[in-house]
Amino acid sequence: MTSLVVPELSVVVPVKNEAENILPLLDEIHMALQGRVEFEVVYVDDGSDDATPAVLAQARSIHPRLKVVRHRASCGQSQAVATGVRHAAGRLIATLDGDGQNDPADLPTMLDHWRSRPDDMRPGLMVTGWRANRRDNGIRRLSSKVANSIRSKLLRDRTPDSGSGIKLLPRDLFLDLPRFDHMHRFMAALVIRAGGSVEVVKVNHRPRERGTSKYGVWNRLGVGIVDLFGVMWLMRRARNPVIEKTL
Repeated sequence: MTSLVVPELSVVVPVKNEAENILPLLDEIHMALQGRVEFEVVYVDDGSDDATPAVLAQARSIHPRLKVVRHRASCGQSQAVATGVRHAAGRLIATLDGDGQNDPADLPTMLDHWRSRPDDMRPGLMVTGWRANRRDNGIRRLSSKVANSIRSKLLRDRTPDSGSGIKLLPRDLFLDLPRFDHMHRFMAALVIRAGGSVEVVKVNHRPRERGTSKYGVWNRLGVGIVDLFGVMWLMRRARNPVIEKTL
């Protein structure tokens, strides 16, 4: 790909202190998408204090499709994703967690699913991954199951796995969504609030092989409850006009 080729797909990967996972995941992304779609990869370093900046600098010499953006201080995963989308050149955005648990090999299937839908449906369609076979410990699986059940009943977002990091949607659709800390856990509900639709594709989920998780059960519980009620408030106040004609 030369600099004159505009990518159709931008793969946005937020990371904080994931130095060990960067090169293996980048290799997998390229293997999954090479020859299937014009793409770029946008890594957003959310204020890492390990070797992540150095590894990303090294990776740019290996992968010319890589674009790197860095936050001076950590702003959280949702803001890192939003930063990546704003700096992306593709009309389509795919998101992946930077810990290697999402499988880039699922991206072509999700892209084909999006492309298979009618032309008038695609601008408002998000395809989200369902980690049907979670490769986490028992406590995290149970807490996720309970949280997804409560969220689904209250928000009616029509997805069994709102917290999945692998998603695909048009860039313009993402930019229309309200942004707040932890919004990435509620994107299905926010897309529906915007008048769009959400479709689910089963995806592979892998155990973390390198690095340390930044999230635990208890450090998400309190903010999750507050965020849930905030999103319920947003959903109730949504208005989506039907445009009859323009002059």
